[in-house]
Amino acid sequence: MATLTISPLEEKRVKAMGFLSNKGTDNFSARIITVNGKITAEQQKVIAEAAEKFGNGIITFTTRLTIEVQGVPFDQIEAFQEYIAKAGLKTGGTGSVVRPVVSCKGTTCQYGLLDSFAISEEIHHRFYEGYHTVKLPHKFKIAVGGCPNNCVKPDLNDIGIIGQLVPQFDEDECNGCKKCSVIDACPVNAVKMVDGVAEIDPDICTNCGRCIGHCHFDALEEGKPGFKIYIGGRWGKKVAQGRALGKVFETKEEALDVIEKAILLFREQGKTGERFAKTIERLGFENVEKQLLSNDLLDRKQAILDAELHLTGGATC
Repeated sequence: MATLTISPLEEKRVKAMGFLSNKGTDNFSARIITVNGKITAEQQKVIAEAAEKFGNGIITFTTRLTIEVQGVPFDQIEAFQEYIAKAGLKTGGTGSVVRPVVSCKGTTCQYGLLDSFAISEEIHHRFYEGYHTVKLPHKFKIAVGGCPNNCVKPDLNDIGIIGQLVPQFDEDECNGCKKCSVIDACPVNAVKMVDGVAEIDPDICTNCGRCIGHCHFDALEEGKPGFKIYIGGRWGKKVAQGRALGKVFETKEEALDVIEKAILLFREQGKTGERFAKTIERLGFENVEKQLLSNDLLDRKQAILDAELHLTGGATC
């Protein structure tokens, strides 16, 4: 059996840099951040070269769209980082901080209702990088979904954004057709014919936009773009289903501000070791929602960031 020579303190230090110990060895897996799950052909080439030069030649993919190069020796960590840096790549993605964002391919997907790659890259720079030194009660995960198909499970993240296209139905143009093309187009059966007029049930409608443009009499030609936000999702030893805030946000800036307010709230009011879902449960959803819809947290941003909080570490849930 191999003799391990790396101290627990050094192992903890390099883990914070994105190097995770390979069980039973002095080697590490280097976790490379892809920003939004999208890398160039040149970056792929550099990663492959680095895996052969510094690791054991094996590359794995994490569930959160990062890449791990296995078998990097402890004394090669700095050289590995320098090598991938020439392609604009960095290691990281661990600790009680904002974690790398996960994004679906909504930018190119036929169902995508937002530019998920662009928004997730903006979130990466503003919150993963911008808040990288800000200690939180626990890890904080963000996901961006291009539509209500929820491929990246935004409602199972601490906070998740979902693209929306809210139908703008003009009932004055509805002819009450016996065979309604809008009803046929709706994948969730949210449209019913009531007293000779089509009606969209807002409690069922997911704002996927699939019905828009299907009325032969132009009663449903437009949809209003927006962002639905879920908070308090958690996947792991204890699963928690996130809950949606009670409004569809109309602008990207408004949605990103909600993310920042959620991070600030978690830092200020979360207890060290608990996930955001537990914080919301303890404070009450309505209380948290009220704070996220106001600007008080942003007004107190610097004071919250300057506070000495969550210095001991350790997960409790």
